[in-house]
Amino acid sequence: MRIAMNLGGDVLGSPSSPPDVVDDARRAEADGFASAWTVHFSRAYDALTTLALAGAATERIELGVGIVPTYPRHPLALAQQAATTQVFCGGRLTLGVGVSHKPVIEGLHGLTFTSPAKHMREYLTVLGPLLRGEDVSFRGEYYQVEGGFVVAGTSPVSIVVGALSPGMVQVAGELSDGTVTWLAGPRTLEDSIVPTLADAAAAAGRRRPRIIAGMPVAVTDDPDQGRAVAEITFARYGGLDNYLRVFEREGVTSVGALAVVGTESEVEKQLQRYADVGVTELWPVVYPVGDDAAASVQRTRALLIALGGRT
Repeated sequence: MRIAMNLGGDVLGSPSSPPDVVDDARRAEADGFASAWTVHFSRAYDALTTLALAGAATERIELGVGIVPTYPRHPLALAQQAATTQVFCGGRLTLGVGVSHKPVIEGLHGLTFTSPAKHMREYLTVLGPLLRGEDVSFRGEYYQVEGGFVVAGTSPVSIVVGALSPGMVQVAGELSDGTVTWLAGPRTLEDSIVPTLADAAAAAGRRRPRIIAGMPVAVTDDPDQGRAVAEITFARYGGLDNYLRVFEREGVTSVGALAVVGTESEVEKQLQRYADVGVTELWPVVYPVGDDAAASVQRTRALLIALGGRT
């Protein structure tokens, strides 16, 4: 299992500017991480534009976004943007796409959030070939596309899907390179996501899927405090149906119980559990615990750097 690094503070509720994200990418590469991920929020910076700048400012590190919401962006338009970003990333970009959440799509964008798995199936049917440089001839219920585009100097872009429900995981396995999750604990991954994804990919003749798991992580000598801080830092996720269903499957009631917290050895043991259930890449979102935020973050980051060197 590879260890990635998070870029930006938006998932922590601390908005970052695009230059901050680029600086984070430079630092992640200097620290030896093989990959780094940023989020795309509808109320924040455009992640693909930002990753184009990060790609130009780095040389080796793989860069990913999880996730760009599909409903507001036509798949041809998103493919064109991702292919352009890939030029600046030198082939190191992974595009994560997902349906987002009903309150975001209907409340903010004013769009209808219907049949998300069916919508995603059509979306990937268009998006995938375009990002392999192919033209598309497709007539579906949601999209009608005829043709393609040319971006000189680009290369195929790996696509992963934000998927938690069985139907969405099935689509991800059939039509993408894998999945990227947030707050999906070991039980959900082992019992539902990993086997469903693997079976769907195998049936579709695709290679072994990527499974990128995002989780809050904090190294601390006081795990009770660490979980209490996670409750506050990530409280907004407790109000979204997708995550409430994950909490139920995990047998917990809130995000704090899912956070990876404890001393170095305790955190390493918890992270090993993710590797054991089939996660191919861990996306740790490091958050501070205690009075000295900088020291707390550095302690967690030091462990992740050490663990990354062992993968």
